[in-house]
Amino acid sequence: MIQLKISGMTCDSCAVHVKDALEREPGVRAANVSYPKARAEVESDPHVTVEALAAAVARVGYGARPAGTSTPPAGLLDKALGWLGAGAKREGGEQPLHVAVIGSGGAAMAAALKAVEQGARVTLVERGTIGGTCVNVGCVPSKIMIRAAHIAHLRQTSPFDAGITATAAVIDRPRLLAQQQARVDELRHAKYENILDTSPNINVLHGEARFTGSHSLAVTLTAGGERTVSFDRCLIATGATAAVPPVPGLKDTPYWTSTEALVSDTIPERLAVIGSSVVALELAQAFARLGSHVTVLARHTLFYQEDPAIGETVTAAFRAEGIEVLEQTQASHVLHVDGKFVLTTNHGEVRADQLLVATGRSPNTGSLELARAGVQLDERGAIVIDAGMRTSAPDIYAAGDCTNQPQFVYVAAAAGTRAAINMTGGDARLNLDTMPAVVFTEPQVATVGYSEAQAHQAGIETDSRTLTLDNVPRALANFDTRGFIKLVVEEGSHRLLGVQAVAPEAGELIQTAAIAIRAGMTVQALADQLFPYLTMVEGLKLAAQTFSKDVTQLSCCAG
Repeated sequence: MIQLKISGMTCDSCAVHVKDALEREPGVRAANVSYPKARAEVESDPHVTVEALAAAVARVGYGARPAGTSTPPAGLLDKALGWLGAGAKREGGEQPLHVAVIGSGGAAMAAALKAVEQGARVTLVERGTIGGTCVNVGCVPSKIMIRAAHIAHLRQTSPFDAGITATAAVIDRPRLLAQQQARVDELRHAKYENILDTSPNINVLHGEARFTGSHSLAVTLTAGGERTVSFDRCLIATGATAAVPPVPGLKDTPYWTSTEALVSDTIPERLAVIGSSVVALELAQAFARLGSHVTVLARHTLFYQEDPAIGETVTAAFRAEGIEVLEQTQASHVLHVDGKFVLTTNHGEVRADQLLVATGRSPNTGSLELARAGVQLDERGAIVIDAGMRTSAPDIYAAGDCTNQPQFVYVAAAAGTRAAINMTGGDARLNLDTMPAVVFTEPQVATVGYSEAQAHQAGIETDSRTLTLDNVPRALANFDTRGFIKLVVEEGSHRLLGVQAVAPEAGELIQTAAIAIRAGMTVQALADQLFPYLTMVEGLKLAAQTFSKDVTQLSCCAG
């Protein structure tokens, strides 16, 4: 019987994770783990070593050492670092593991807090505003603006106008902007600044970092001077900024990116938007609903990388609201004359009072001097990482929009947490097979898993069904049947592989689909579940039923 002292557990579920990790180790017959006692008892074959068991525990983010010992045996220090706080807490008077974090957004904060929890001390370096993209210039302000625009739209037109008098909304953009920015400031302070200020094991340096070696940074401080930071591990979480296409004349004009658009205190009379995906379309519709005449220039079609039905449905919805969508249209030159924009395109001139460029985002890696540390980039300048957020350089990790992972803040935060576990001796992975994505247009776009095209590229034979929303009772009750729900399944097994939805509040149903895919559910199993009546998520059940039934012949809430 081997007895271990376990560190890092915070609940009974932690004990279950440690037990599972130990029992997966070859030669282990059984393990009994107690959270209250912080101990593990392991029955194993004679060849099983304490070092192997400690390594198994470290891989799931906890620490282990022989019970009854306070200092690791001489000569085993490196292995002991994996025992003690998953490699972060050191004994014998040594300093804790030092983790440098470059950035302060979702990935950076998640990593810093997890690393401290694991016993490390953290130096966090931020060259701009604490909080990164999401809270300051991305998710939070954009969703506030989109919601305000939604309210303005409902006051002007709704399916119930026959019985509720429509009212032309009067837009006071400066007051809306003040409300928006006050909430941004509130969340930044509560979720970022205050947490950093009250975390004694996180030291914040305001300045720009660059690598000077494999374990060292030089930080040019905002207040002046330079600081050298030596680290045991480093996380790069520098995010991304708006990419600007090389259109002749564009850089000489006062165009907007999403950053400028979100803090504008005016609504332009005419707005041209270059872009055909998430940011471009969310803001295009928001400005249109707040009073702009909007023209969208799409190089191909809207959402051309998604299932074609998604772009077709959103295009129809936009045009119905008076948004001009120019497909297969590309600007070849941009001028700014007498306060107006003139865009030369393959389909003639487009004139506007303001131009929004939203064609993607580029990783913030150019000033880091990554070559000095041996960190590999891809052709876009993004940091190449594996599923454990490890870069090509030992002891250097990366997470978030500066990497080759999908650019979503929840992916960044999950990656940051796992990177911290790995930096402190664990072996955590990030599985993106069931990553949900939502676009906050109206109707919303939500996807998870494989599209048909993606499944076929992966060599998977598929079957699919598409349910239009005129078959969903919630949509009928709302008098808004724009959109569809599409299920993609594996041929033969009917295991759910992917879901694409265009619907009001599609974002509220997609997580149910993600969980179903993660659980390996078939469409029959999904169809057999209980769903509350008159909810949009019930559309998943109805879509699943279409594989075996004609849902038009069912009663309202037939099971």
